[in-house]
This record gives sequence, C-alpha cells and structure tokens, in this order.
Amino acid sequence: MNARTRRLTTAQALVRFLSAQYTERDGVRRRLIAGTWGIFGHGNVAGVGQALVEAGEDVMPFHQGRNEQSMVHAAVGYARQLNRLSAQAVTTSIGPGATNLVTGAALATINRLPVLLLPGDYFASHAPDPLLQQLEHPVEADVSVNDTLRPVSRYFDRITRPEALIPSALQAMRVLADPAETGAVTLALPQDVQAEAYDWPEEFFTERVWYVRRPAPDPVELAAAVEAIRSAGRPLIVAGGGVHHSEAEEALKALVEATGIPVASTQAGKGSLRHDHPADLGGIGHTGTAVSDDLARTADLVIGVGTRYTDFTTASGTLFQNPEVRFLNLNITGFDAHKLAARTLVCDAKSGLEKLLEALSSHRVGQEYEAEYRSGKDRWDEVVEAAYRADDENAVPTQTQVLGALDAAVGDDDVVINAAGSLPGDLHKLWRSRSPRQYHLEYGYSCMGYEIPAGIGVQQAAPGTPVWALVGDGTYLMMPTEIVTAVQEGLPVNIVLIQNHGYASIGGLSQETGGERFGTAYRFRAADGTFSGAPLPVDLAANAASLGMDVRRAKTVRELREALAAARASDRPTCVYVETDPAPTAPPAEAWWDVPVAETASRAAAVEARERYDRQVAGRRRHL
Repeated sequence: MNARTRRLTTAQALVRFLSAQYTERDGVRRRLIAGTWGIFGHGNVAGVGQALVEAGEDVMPFHQGRNEQSMVHAAVGYARQLNRLSAQAVTTSIGPGATNLVTGAALATINRLPVLLLPGDYFASHAPDPLLQQLEHPVEADVSVNDTLRPVSRYFDRITRPEALIPSALQAMRVLADPAETGAVTLALPQDVQAEAYDWPEEFFTERVWYVRRPAPDPVELAAAVEAIRSAGRPLIVAGGGVHHSEAEEALKALVEATGIPVASTQAGKGSLRHDHPADLGGIGHTGTAVSDDLARTADLVIGVGTRYTDFTTASGTLFQNPEVRFLNLNITGFDAHKLAARTLVCDAKSGLEKLLEALSSHRVGQEYEAEYRSGKDRWDEVVEAAYRADDENAVPTQTQVLGALDAAVGDDDVVINAAGSLPGDLHKLWRSRSPRQYHLEYGYSCMGYEIPAGIGVQQAAPGTPVWALVGDGTYLMMPTEIVTAVQEGLPVNIVLIQNHGYASIGGLSQETGGERFGTAYRFRAADGTFSGAPLPVDLAANAASLGMDVRRAKTVRELREALAAARASDRPTCVYVETDPAPTAPPAEAWWDVPVAETASRAAAVEARERYDRQVAGRRRHL
C-alpha cells in the first residue's frame, strides 16, 4: 500500500466512507449516516458484518434488529425526527432478509424520508450458481430478489465490482441529502464483492459535507403568488410535512399572524402551528375538522405548503368546491408543486414563506373572514372537549377518552406516534399538537407495524424525550418484535396498546361500503362459519411482558390516567394495556373518501352502499 491508497474490502471501504459523510443546514452539521441496523446471514455476515466489527462502534454505531422491515421503520422514525438531516443504514442478508425491506422502502420513499438499504446479493462472479435463496430467472441472469427494491427506491445500484462503489456511493449520498429527491436508497451488494479487496484512493475517505439547500423562490413566480394572495377573499393554507422538514414553523406563524390567513394541516403537517393558535384549524380532508373542511369548500385560493395532496387531503377530489377556486403550491419539488394545475413556488418552505411575508407587507384578510374561522375553531374545540370528556372515572374508556387521558399526561415535547387503524382519523380530528414534532403520523403508506420500531428510532434521535407508540391489537400483532430491541438498548419507549378485538377501522369501512364487516373481527367462528363468536382469548399484555416490557393494565378511565402517568415517569420500556368500549365516540367524517363499491350486488347492504357512493362521486372535480 502506498500513501495515496488504502487496501480494504468493499464492505470495509463502504463503512469507512459512510462514517465521513455529513449534512449541513443553517450552520448545523450532522452525520448523514449516524448508525447501521442489521440482521446477519450468508449474504452479509462476512462482508458488511465483518466490516462493522473491524470499524468499531466509534466509527459506525450498530443496532441489532429483529425484523428487516421494522429496522427500516426505526431508521425512518429517526430521520423524520431529525428533519431528514441525518439518516441510518440497514444491512440484510440475501433472500427473505432483503425482500423484507420492500415495505419499509416504499414507506420511506412515499413519505420522502431518507434511509440507506444495503441488502446482500448473489455472487457477482456466478461461481456458485444457483446459491441458497437465489432467484433464478430463465432469460435475465442478472435479476435478483433485490430488484423488487427498484420501484420503491429513489436510487438503486448493484455493486458488481469494488471500484464501482465509488461513483455509486457518492450518488447515494447526494440523493439522501437532497430534500427534493430523498427517499429509500439501495446499494445491492453481491456477497463476493463485499469481501473482495481493492486499493482505494484515500480521497474516498476524506470528510465530505453535503449542504442541504434552501432554494429561494423565482422572482416571477413570487410576484404571481403575491398577486394571487392579495386578490383572494377566502385564502386557506394547507400545511404539509414539508413545513416540518424545512423547520419552517416559525416562518409560517409569522406569515399567518401578519396576514390572518388560516391554516389547515395534513396528517404530516399537523403541528405546524400550535393547536391553540387562533389561525390553526386542525386537520383537513376526510379526517379533518368541520371548520377546516367548511372553509376548504368555500376557499377561493388554496395555498399548499409542502404537501403532496393525497386523496385523504382532497377528499378524493370532492373537497374544494368553490367554482372560482385556484391553487398556489409552495414545494421543494416541481412534481408536487404542479399538482391541481396550481401556480407554483418551487423553493424551500422556510425561504418561500419568508419571501411571501416580505412581499405581502400590510396585506390582511377581511375581518369577517377571520371572525368566521375563529368562531368555527371555537365550536370544534367544544367537539374535542366532548370527545375527551369522561364523566365516569370508573367506566371502561372509549378510544377518544384514551386520547383525552393521554393528552392530559403528555408534556409539550412528548412525541406521539401512529400509522394505521382507526386511530389516525381520531388523532387528526382531535389531537391538540403543542410542538412541531409531537404529532408523528405515518400516513403516506399507513403501514401497520410502523409505530413500535419508529418509536425506537425517535428515541435514538431525541434521547430523553418521552415517546408514545399508539397501537391497536391488529397493528400490535403485525410487528411487536422490536420491543426486544427497546429492552436490550434500554430505550424507554411507551406503548399504548388498545384492545378492540379486530380491525376496527377496516370494519367500519367495510360496513360503510357494503362489506358487512366481513373478516374484520378477531373472534371464534360461529355456527354459520362467520367470525362472529366469542372474542379470542389472546392476552397481548402478557405477550408484551414476555418480550421484556413493564406492563400496566388499565380497566377504567381512572386506572388509565394512573398507568399513563407511571409510564411517563418510568425509565424502562412500558406498555399501557387498555380494553376500550367499542361504542364509537369520535365525530363522524366531515368529508368523503373514495373507496369503490360493487356496481352490482344481490345483498341489500351493498346495494344501499352503491347508492350512497353514486351520490358522493358526483361531486368530484377535476381542477384544471
């Protein structure tokens, strides 16, 4: 070896390279890849596994996972908590270890959150062929199971020679650090190449800083945006996740306080303003508040900030009903900014909001409009109070009373995590967000099983912050395995486990769409063959305890309040288990969501559901 090269295996070189990568935004520097999750097998144990041992914890911290999908969820939770400025890597063997990454990769890419995936792959040399777990394709010999990661990755490469790592690793870092391109990045690593030595140029291992840009709006676009806002009588801001990623909350607050424009939030954007700010109207869309959705129907200008406009936000194209409505979208990506035929401000959220504030000097919405939305906000606050209220402290709590008890237990900086089931709708309507990162809903992919591992990632990113993973019984059964990791690492994640004996959310949707709750209850089979017998004798609290958690069972509202307080004060992973009253207490949906219903059927439930569907779908608009 001479002074200008270093002889290492490909895996050793990759680990060293990753340890020297940093992001910097607003003068704050962070490691781009702060640690690596891994489960080892014959596709990575002698390559990346050996390289991690060789490097040591100081160079690359290692986290031991129990399920490959949940390792990605943990990494995503980590990246989201740190506003996409730091990420983690995930290494797996070939075969099922690699394909288990696909769901997590899809979640990361859909939510625009960075994670680096390092799955093992077949031998590049094809010397042992076929090897254990190899997919054999009859006409494409270079295909492996890792190709399933291509459509869900923002960047993908298979490193078939050591020297090919250099340009590919640099591209991978570029994508991970770029807020307009980020998502899952996959470097598939053939296992023989991982262990192959090469003389690497020393420059490959020098410290590299990836500056996270804050592009300003184009002057022409800015002028058009300002004119649109000044001429609008009923403007409404829709705050998306991009507000948080850009740390633009204060800029949004300043704009709102200067102009009086109200703010409704998507699932990802909730918390952009504190819940008690006069202009914060809560969630928007199918799971939105009455005041947000009423204003959306009459808005003449909808200003999207960092939002993707999913069907939940637009009520499947039925929400924005003003014949004169137009859209102005401020987004870091042109792809999202151009949705709904909008005027565009393609820029960083914080930079764009600050420029709008400067250009809108002395502009303010009418007093009648402000009075209207503030009155609507007050009425909705009464709805929240009623849903949270428990008149009998000794009664079995409803699900909304569980949220009320949690609301009373958490501090301003606690983080509440959820992703799927009936809870996202209740939380979007009812939760009172007190800080930018308190409300952590993964609703781009709404992935059951996300909450517990994401809680671990958030706890790693924000040590000392109380973290709450809210799960129903259906979600818990999908992926409880990372409880073991939380116990092993001493991470005091709190799980609120709500037992309602089945898929409550899908059960309600099934009933609404004519499916008659088929296959959604966790019960024994009855004599007629349906799952309508007694509840299954499954003790999920005992299961959590068997995995190492402290468990507190709560049968009443009073016991629930005591259990939540004890969990928050504990320094150990704690599960609060509560069986809820199944009676629905959440306010009904304020806007529609399109789930197609059978066009022809013999059963009365489906026929009636189709009639309702035809009435609703008639309200859909194409915004051109």
